[in-house]
Amino acid sequence: MSVSLTPSAAERVRSFLDKRGSGVGLRLGVKKTGCSGFAYVVNYADEVAANDVVFEDQGVKVIVDSDSLRYVDGTEIDFVRQGLNEAFKFRNPNVRGECGCGESFNV
Repeated sequence: MSVSLTPSAAERVRSFLDKRGSGVGLRLGVKKTGCSGFAYVVNYADEVAANDVVFEDQGVKVIVDSDSLRYVDGTEIDFVRQGLNEAFKFRNPNVRGECGCGESFNV
């Protein structure tokens, strides 16, 4: 099982945590929503819960709750800038389809 970060994503997380002054890493999860079934939930984590799985890549911790792990196992997280927009992007080998707007996915 794994979740990894591109250099761009790792730098973004480190930079944000430094500016924020606290936090242990990036929290990744999923929730049921949207027209395709699931959407990613991304937050900065202040703690690691008992049911969390922690991955470390490029000096950054990615924390995933055990319920979400089967949906995001093998995912690579990227951080991209396109014009004025910037966002985390996910390369998830478990995804079988996405909605037209790209906000949700199914496995």
